[in-house]
Amino acid sequence: MTRSGRPETAPAPRGAAGRRGHGLLPAESTSFVGRETELGRIRALLDASRLVTVTGAGGVGKSRVALRAAGEAAARYPDGVRLAELSGLPALSGPGAPDELAEVVAAALGITGAAALDTVLGDLRGRSLLLILDTCEHLVDPCAVLAEAILREAPGVRLLVTSRQPLDLPGEASYQIPPLRVPATGADGTGGTGSTGGTGSTGSEAVELFAQRAASAVPGFTITAENEADVIRLCQRLDGLPLAIELAAVRLRALPLSQLASRHAGGFSLVTGARRGAVGRHRTLADAIAWSYDLCTPAEQALWARLSVFAGPFELDAAEDVCAGGELPACQVAETIVGLVDKSVLLREPVLPWEEGEITRYRQLDTMREFGAQRLAAAGPAGPVRSQFVARYAALARSFDEHFFDDGQPDRCAKLRAEYPNIEAALEYALATRHAPRRRKEDGAALAVALRPYWLMSGTLAEGRHWLTRTAALFPGDSPERAAALVARAYLEAFLGQHDKSATDAIAAAGIAGRIGEARVAARAHLVLALARSFAGRFEEAAIEAAEAERRLTPLGDHAGLCLLDMQLAHLACAAGDPETATARITSGLARIRQGRPGLGGEVWLDGYLHMTAALALVTQHGREAECAAALATALRAARALDDVVGAAFALEAYAWLAARAGRAARAALLLGAAARQWETVGGRLAGAAFLETLHRRAADTAASALGRRYDTLRHDGGQLSLGRAADFAAGDADEMPGSAEAAPPPTLTSREWQIAGLVTSGLSNREIAERMVISKRTVDAHVEHIYAKLRLKSRVQLAVWLRDRSDGTGR
Repeated sequence: MTRSGRPETAPAPRGAAGRRGHGLLPAESTSFVGRETELGRIRALLDASRLVTVTGAGGVGKSRVALRAAGEAAARYPDGVRLAELSGLPALSGPGAPDELAEVVAAALGITGAAALDTVLGDLRGRSLLLILDTCEHLVDPCAVLAEAILREAPGVRLLVTSRQPLDLPGEASYQIPPLRVPATGADGTGGTGSTGGTGSTGSEAVELFAQRAASAVPGFTITAENEADVIRLCQRLDGLPLAIELAAVRLRALPLSQLASRHAGGFSLVTGARRGAVGRHRTLADAIAWSYDLCTPAEQALWARLSVFAGPFELDAAEDVCAGGELPACQVAETIVGLVDKSVLLREPVLPWEEGEITRYRQLDTMREFGAQRLAAAGPAGPVRSQFVARYAALARSFDEHFFDDGQPDRCAKLRAEYPNIEAALEYALATRHAPRRRKEDGAALAVALRPYWLMSGTLAEGRHWLTRTAALFPGDSPERAAALVARAYLEAFLGQHDKSATDAIAAAGIAGRIGEARVAARAHLVLALARSFAGRFEEAAIEAAEAERRLTPLGDHAGLCLLDMQLAHLACAAGDPETATARITSGLARIRQGRPGLGGEVWLDGYLHMTAALALVTQHGREAECAAALATALRAARALDDVVGAAFALEAYAWLAARAGRAARAALLLGAAARQWETVGGRLAGAAFLETLHRRAADTAASALGRRYDTLRHDGGQLSLGRAADFAAGDADEMPGSAEAAPPPTLTSREWQIAGLVTSGLSNREIAERMVISKRTVDAHVEHIYAKLRLKSRVQLAVWLRDRSDGTGR
């Protein structure tokens, strides 16, 4: 008799049938796609450990991969492979739970009649087999007790477990199944290098799975050059989850691919269909995710919902700042995050290359995030969490702005760039409505103003102008927020070549700042007004405004402002044809940034622009070509270190002018094309400065005259270079690229811009797009404007043609 009073049963026979292994696993009803890496890792873990737990998010394919790995390894186990499918069991608890679980395992082993844990252990002693415990996440504790007993009593048995969280037993080897590989989408919509290790759409597991399931749903369906981009974007939005991809493929029976790919902003709401005959937790994507949610503790459920405000990866301290409160105190956030990672709700991100030491970041798959957002909305007003979120990123941006000229500038810029998805979400939360809490709007205004240098470097000036316009609109009348937003907007407008708009904003900001006593803002307004006048060719007015700016900045001790003034006055002297004064101001600026407040000596951005201005002063002077090239090399290195699109474009232009003056026409044409690629990203060329346009036209005419028809070909080839290769070419001494040019696509669109572009060409108005994507119409307006600026298009018809005819490479 067993401990529970049930009769012992004889072990199952161990003849040929017991050794088959494969015969005791369910047959695969659909084709198996990819997963070679995952299968290899599981095989290696089974060799090294007697307990291997395969984890992963709901719908990622844990069971399918584990069963395939077991089938491939079956011949290595004399007594075969046995599968105990546990998803049909309810959650079990209490001292009798292991015995109730053992009944299912006993059935898998062929034990007839009632069975308890002792019965199972008695059957397994002396046997050599692989036992699969499939779907253990709702039975973690009893499964742990069972597994520990088997490992102790049956040394010939190995366990392969599938669960959304590990069992946490000694000696357990855990491996998390990632989503399927999805290729990156190039600016032209074609697949590029796989973002998770794939090699383009041809080698993409996600695309291959969609193709196979779509062909089953719609006979004759194939991936073509025309529909490949839609398939890739759809797989990206579905996070590469096999369950979601299979459900989406079935929907092709009712919707054409183009509509399916652009129908919704989120993958979770996209896949609403169900699979007949599937296990309940896998009938729909919602079922799979809700199953995970129900297994979480109340604290984990609350944190899951609150973390949905993050649009990108986040660190632990960010989660504590944003999500703590109420039933979830800050001291419990770390422990709760560990629980969500264990349950495959959160994923750990790799350490970023600029970080010293290990800083762990986490992220949610978009499908998990969308589910969490629904739960957050259902729990009540999300205002407090969003306010804390905005405050967090406003503080980050303020620190970035205040320490912009300090040591470590490239690392801070890289960190801000990595956080930008969250920053954009914070701006949307803060500036979406006049009815938001005033403190949140104030934090949003501070965030937008502090991002001015980021928007300039990244070349997203039109996007920055959009957010600053929204900021100014939220603060009518005389207010510090409005004045600061107008100054920042004026600065971006000056570099966009919108000189009159820039001057108007700067004058308005100076007036507001003067009336409310914001001396620093007033001084910066005159500084920007001098810049706008200088770019517009109004040099006398620019000099007057620069003098006024210096008069105001000096008593304030605004060291950064004075450094910027040195650069602007050097530029003004160049434009006025006074290279000696320009050189003096450059020398002053370089000295100032090296002897300013502590930490300023390691500044990169301003140093690069001062060297760029020095090159402008030298580029037209005979006999000083070597000095000019040296200054350009410093400027280009700075631009590359900061990923500064505008700075790189200026440097490539000046390199082209230098080449044209030296009679190196082919080199000049290639560099002009490379610079044009970067200007297309910015949305304007050379800040609209007339004297710079004169130098550009002179170089272009010289090269075109020397090359004839070949000029257009070489300029086009230069435009196909990635920024990295263009910079390498500029810094070298070659006249032409060796071999064929490395193809690069038009300027990249973000995933959000791709979604909006698809909706635009489907015939929806901007307001309809906003309603569908649950964002403001003004945000859609800004994205559409930015798309047109990037692609140099003017109408929806042109955008539709561009989307249809895209066929170039990838990468900027």
